[in-house]
Amino acid sequence: MGSSYKTTNPVTGELVREYQVISDAEVEEAISAAFDAYGRWRATKLVKRIELLARIAELYRERQDELAATITLEMGKPITQARAEVQLVASIYDYYADNGERFLADERLEIAGAGEAFVSTEPIGPLLGIMPWNFPYYQVARFAAPNLLLGNTILLKHARNCPQAALAMEEIARQAGLPDGTYRNLFITSGQVANILADDRVRGVSLTGSERAGSAVAEVAGRHLKKYVLELGGSDPFVVLDGVDLDHTVRAAVNGRMYNGGQACTASKRIIVVGDTYEAFLEAFVPAMAAVRPGDPTDPETTFGPLCSQSAVDEIAELVDDAVRSGAVLRTGGKRLDGPGAFYEPTVLTGVTPSMRAYREELFGPVAVVHRVDSVEEAITLANDSPYGLGASVFGADIAQARAVAEQLETGMVWLNGISRSAPDLPFGGVKRSGVGRELARFGVEEFANKKLIRIP
Repeated sequence: MGSSYKTTNPVTGELVREYQVISDAEVEEAISAAFDAYGRWRATKLVKRIELLARIAELYRERQDELAATITLEMGKPITQARAEVQLVASIYDYYADNGERFLADERLEIAGAGEAFVSTEPIGPLLGIMPWNFPYYQVARFAAPNLLLGNTILLKHARNCPQAALAMEEIARQAGLPDGTYRNLFITSGQVANILADDRVRGVSLTGSERAGSAVAEVAGRHLKKYVLELGGSDPFVVLDGVDLDHTVRAAVNGRMYNGGQACTASKRIIVVGDTYEAFLEAFVPAMAAVRPGDPTDPETTFGPLCSQSAVDEIAELVDDAVRSGAVLRTGGKRLDGPGAFYEPTVLTGVTPSMRAYREELFGPVAVVHRVDSVEEAITLANDSPYGLGASVFGADIAQARAVAEQLETGMVWLNGISRSAPDLPFGGVKRSGVGRELARFGVEEFANKKLIRIP
């Protein structure tokens, strides 16, 4: 990938800006500053930390248009969705500001002996965050906000294709009044990541990204006995039971698959339809997907822009071509668009079998796989036949039946008659190869916390 961080417009392929990685000496300076700041930041009164988080939220709202335009340029997110992401980030910082005192209050324990005991929630030290490009601000906020509240300090390595977004977040932290060293952006290499994790002053790492990256980081973190949280890939099932409202279900399936160009770990990637509903669903779903046309991401009317890069188009095309060569049926799409932009048609595949890569690998783009099954039990088995276990959706007229299905799915999150949507007060995370740990809600504060017992006889 080279040694630099680059802003490349995915609509035109034009290189807009380039940043060089920092030196090892600068990495050492950043670790030292984060460690020194940690001693002061954890001692800062909670009310002050809360005040600064609330100010960060204000700044995201004040700078919404500028911040949104940056990620539209860098990774092609349609501008309306980009503004919504900035608003979500502001709500996350507000959420932790509003709930900080409650989350960090001492917990008194019921004990058998005399006296009393309680557990305090305390920070553990500087943390490294390794974040992806698909939601450049949101992924950082769900890691940084709870840990800044707690009193940890942040070293942040962002994706190589959104450096201007990374710098903007660092500037907001500084503009809000966070002390020097509390939040630091780092343009670094994977080798420098390993060196940071080997440093005793750094106490943990949170990564959102690919399974391969997560495995590599977990290996290094484990070798150095560092706590880690991993939010990795997903191949979320979208289960359709008998008797559903077909119009509502098809609209949800299209939105669940196509939001952010299908470049979301919680996108609805595997649609599993029970029984006779299959034909009617497919008859409505295929033209609805085909009707989603790519456009200029700076246009507020655009809902589907380019993928993040030409390499992303290459990867999704390779998976689709492999499936079709192996016998899958291409119902619509399956082609790149002519021109310099990183555009790929909305695509629907049926007849995907376990021998095809598309059956088990994550389809990170505008490609849906639709399966037909004969029973609810078969739907559950197929939904669970995945190395991933992040999110899922279950659509059914009978809520009790839908919930019974949800309880048997091996995932970290399930939505009934709705698609995955993140909110500050909902925990986010998965099982199996989708990762380890949870973010957001109160769980986001507790991953990198010292739950200290204090016993008073």
